[in-house]
Amino acid sequence: MGSTTTTTPDIRLSTDLISHLQKAIPQDGTRDSLLSSVIPSLLKSVAEIARDLQSSHHVSAAGTSNIFGDDQLNVDVQAEAHIRQAITSCPTIVTASSEEDPVERPVVHTSSSSSSSSCHEKYTLAFDPLDGSSIIPSNWTVGAIIGLWDGPSALNTPPSKSQFLSILGVFGPRTTAIIAIRLLSSLPSICLEAGLDNLTQTWELTRPALSLSAPNPKTKYFSPANLRSASDIPQYAGLVSQYIAQAYTLRYSGGLVPDIVHGLVKGHGVYLSPVSERHGAKLRRLYELCPVALVVECAGGEAVEFERGGRRILEREVRETDERGGVVCGSGEAVAEAVGRLFA
Repeated sequence: MGSTTTTTPDIRLSTDLISHLQKAIPQDGTRDSLLSSVIPSLLKSVAEIARDLQSSHHVSAAGTSNIFGDDQLNVDVQAEAHIRQAITSCPTIVTASSEEDPVERPVVHTSSSSSSSSCHEKYTLAFDPLDGSSIIPSNWTVGAIIGLWDGPSALNTPPSKSQFLSILGVFGPRTTAIIAIRLLSSLPSICLEAGLDNLTQTWELTRPALSLSAPNPKTKYFSPANLRSASDIPQYAGLVSQYIAQAYTLRYSGGLVPDIVHGLVKGHGVYLSPVSERHGAKLRRLYELCPVALVVECAGGEAVEFERGGRRILEREVRETDERGGVVCGSGEAVAEAVGRLFA
């Protein structure tokens, strides 16, 4: 690994990681802040959340709930604070909302960062600071989900045109981050993995290219979320039985991020979260489904809506921050097979 470049006071990005990110970012000055402040600051917040989780041996209710009525844990509140603080030094992120505070609000920047604000770069951040908090007490892997959009709002605009960057923070035995970038230009999209070296506080490039298009995978994986809905949806129950009959391997943790990332690192997988009248949708489109869909597509996979018979998630605009939905995503062939079975 080559030398590293300091990007924030105590977190570095390796030169290899920077060079791979540059492949998907224009070098004409129109997106300068992505590497100068935005991505480094967001990765710094991921590292800080990881440190909190490793030292928060007593996970407890914070005594508060978000606007949706979801009870908050102390670690939820801390994770939210880290990301909010990180973007105060990013003058081009002008608006932000999260699952914990789902109202798009202007970002108040530090005085030093505001003076360098770019007139042509204006971004909106939409994020879930700690996804899977219900499985934290059992010490399972959880994650953060971060999406970046062009413009002063992420609402009422097709994600396929406006959302261009996703970061999945993965908090397990190691701290890693999946970074996907797809800008509307002639540049290639990328989906890579970075790992945090705790000794040097450096984000290193660990997997230069993640793909959900592995040819003839030896092992095929399925992750059946909201399995209770199979009692209402015979097609879902039949699909799960089909996977068992075809010797698929079950990989399901109850956390969206680790289940998606498992497929990414294995090169194959299908994640399903159907919804029924009795067992409704929990995944929010703005904070979970859209950022995850971008990652999946940048890795060569597909991500479709359950309620709309397999329509691409990123085609439909988000109108309200509390919009929820079901999803089928993963390897293209596996998604097509699942959609054919579910909506036959």
